[in-house]
Amino acid sequence: MRTSMLKSIVRRSSTAGASYVSRRGFASGSAPERKVAVLGAAGGIGQPLSLLMKLNPLVSSLSLYDIAGTPGVAADVSHINTRSEVVGFAGEEQLGKALEGADIVIIPAGVPRKPGMTRDDLFNINAGIVKSLCTAIAKYCPNALVNMISNPVNSTVPIAAEVFKKAGTYDEKKLFGVTMLDVVRAKTFYAGKAKVNVAEVNLPVVGGHAGITILPLFSQATPKANLSNEEIVALTKRTQDGGTEVVEAKAGKGSATLSMAYAGAIFADACLKGLNGVPDVVECAFVQSNVTELPFFASKVRLGKNGVEEVLGLGPLNEYEKQGLEALKPELLSSIEKGIKFAKEN
Repeated sequence: MRTSMLKSIVRRSSTAGASYVSRRGFASGSAPERKVAVLGAAGGIGQPLSLLMKLNPLVSSLSLYDIAGTPGVAADVSHINTRSEVVGFAGEEQLGKALEGADIVIIPAGVPRKPGMTRDDLFNINAGIVKSLCTAIAKYCPNALVNMISNPVNSTVPIAAEVFKKAGTYDEKKLFGVTMLDVVRAKTFYAGKAKVNVAEVNLPVVGGHAGITILPLFSQATPKANLSNEEIVALTKRTQDGGTEVVEAKAGKGSATLSMAYAGAIFADACLKGLNGVPDVVECAFVQSNVTELPFFASKVRLGKNGVEEVLGLGPLNEYEKQGLEALKPELLSSIEKGIKFAKEN
């Protein structure tokens, strides 16, 4: 399921739009009308994410918003022969139109990480951007599912929740921090080390979406592989530091924009399937949670017609994972509280 979209893209022929739709078992006439808005669509993540959402046959209307540059991105993407109609919106005065009627709002807006920057360094800039965008969401599409990509996710999701609470529109079932890139990385790295087909790998990543708050549960990975403790520790650290690995490799010219766009598109696809009533759609996401004592936590979530149908438990953890869980809690709680404090004071 999760790799089918990319496989379809790679195998595209001259009848691309039609063949892609038919391979996925949907005809454009049978799928419900769904509007997806991308906020920050002209940015490094936003552009490839907009492209991938244009390729999704479940999307009937694609709304691309940014402070500038969006008409060009929209014109470019709109020429692709797939189902959705594309409209670009630029500037704050057009934000309302971009959001009206949206079923899903994906937010990759904000500044990316650069070498030497931590996710906390991003906070001061991105927190304000997220707050203003969420204020508009509460006004123009209060029932939309919100997929938060803007970092630091551990803080921006709590900011969004506080904005929606203040507006009287908060529904914890409809707010997601997108941690899918952690899952994508963990699967890729595990498959490489375990010598298994990456398309068959399934493993949860829990906690948060920064550094040690990212906890891949390799003990629950399938297909099973007999990896040493040293290999598991190395895989865990590489998953936690995946963003830094890309930032350093790009040497000041960007962050993990392409893989993040892919992960964002895969998670949005899962949300669309849930909205459309497809059964047993389960992905990891950072949501309001009772799984631990923390108010927000990433774990497996069953998606449905109202967003979160069920927040699933962590399952059995080995000793290394139990230690990792306890170690991440103080940092994750601090990030959550930082977001809440910002929203209440600004």
